[in-house]
Amino acid sequence: MKFDRTGLLAAATHRTVGRRTALKAGGLTALAASAGSLALTGAAHANPAPTEAEVRRRYDVIVVGAGFAGATAARELQARGLRVLVLEARGRVGGRTWTENFAGRQIELGGQWIHPSQTFAMEELKRYGVPLLTEIQPELAIYPTATGPTTFKPEEVFGRLGELLGMLFDGSKEYFERPRDPLFRADLLRSIDPLSLHDRIARLNLNAQDAGWLSSQVAGFAGGSSKDGALTSLAQWWAHTGWNADGWFSLMSQRPGAGGMSGLVRSILADEPVTVRLNTPVTAVADTGRGVSVVTRNSGTFEASRVVVAVPSNVWNTIKFAPGLPKVHADAATEGIGVRRTVKLWMHVRGVTPLTLCQGYEGQRIESLFPFSKLPDGHLMIGFAFDPTFDPKNLGQVQAAVREYLPTAEVVAAKSHDWGTDAYARGAQGLRRPDQLLRQLPAIQQPYGRIAFAGGDLASVWHGFVDGAIESGRRAAEQVSGAALKDAALARRA
Repeated sequence: MKFDRTGLLAAATHRTVGRRTALKAGGLTALAASAGSLALTGAAHANPAPTEAEVRRRYDVIVVGAGFAGATAARELQARGLRVLVLEARGRVGGRTWTENFAGRQIELGGQWIHPSQTFAMEELKRYGVPLLTEIQPELAIYPTATGPTTFKPEEVFGRLGELLGMLFDGSKEYFERPRDPLFRADLLRSIDPLSLHDRIARLNLNAQDAGWLSSQVAGFAGGSSKDGALTSLAQWWAHTGWNADGWFSLMSQRPGAGGMSGLVRSILADEPVTVRLNTPVTAVADTGRGVSVVTRNSGTFEASRVVVAVPSNVWNTIKFAPGLPKVHADAATEGIGVRRTVKLWMHVRGVTPLTLCQGYEGQRIESLFPFSKLPDGHLMIGFAFDPTFDPKNLGQVQAAVREYLPTAEVVAAKSHDWGTDAYARGAQGLRRPDQLLRQLPAIQQPYGRIAFAGGDLASVWHGFVDGAIESGRRAAEQVSGAALKDAALARRA
């Protein structure tokens, strides 16, 4: 395998997808049998208590977390002939992606979209035969003005937003000349990386409406605050999509069909005989010098040669690391890389005829609201909320927030997840804060002794997307596999 100068996997080869893999991709999700392994059926299950032999068994690698990063790392390591154990705190796989059903439709409570330029994710879709579905387009747009929420034609809104985004990211063709290698022009980034999105917007000297439209357009990606998100984080996305508005607006235009994000993770885990234990939170990871010891809250201690920690960086502070975390990792755990609060809200709405996209000002209770599909008696709509006082379980509050845009709307039912209060996420997608790109990369991607790290928060390319998690999982597998194979060979000769 080849790596470029940032350590990013530049070219990867995989075994031909055979009949076994094809069957599993089509719905066979039972994971390989070994003591304590679990058949995944889509529902949460309690693990049986591990046997004494299982607890004592020395695995080659333990992977902490069964999101896209952990699943990818586990598959790649098992494919190299290593014995892998995956420990997942939740009663499901998928991490910050979560496919569910609501109002008779398959929905995503977490990460939802894959862009065709996200090559790692596209490779996985192709491998398992998962199609991309295209989202519907709005027929009307409601955006704020000085006189209140106002109806526009979508092309009018997108046209002006495209001009504003071009102003926001002006110069990115130079400082992200090679967007897949974000440090290529580190010399130019030194004056750009300290800027928040808010800082950059303030320098544009826009009128109140333009500033409001632009800040709300980008603040949602940063957990509702343009002061938290780094300009460089979104500028890199802009560069990835061709430095133009059409590419930018296509970021949220396609999603996986046939089982959704959760189905894709299950296919990755089912590809190799990986042992997965659900409902097994990890509380401590220790590098003993001769191996690693991984302590769980309810299932004892497991041992291995190496460990891949594939949980969000916002969660690192809930795990006790020995001999401790390197400074770059400790700083990231304290500062946070993943956005701190995002509520994703699905609503069955009546009383609205056109497919309507709604956008408020930064800080509004539901900051954005857009159509997903037509229902026999209304629409299915998606909303994003960041206000900590907003209760998505209170249908009255939800309806009042929706009526700020759509006065005739009736919210029949809603389903949501608050990623900020999720104990095993502590926030939604990764999005770097000002000054984190230059200060963290590439050091935060490096292993520390026998401990490697993976996750979408740590990606070089599509930071904060599923594609970045897959990239990071592959990198971590490559980092530990050679040493783990040597340790396994020595153990067999002993």
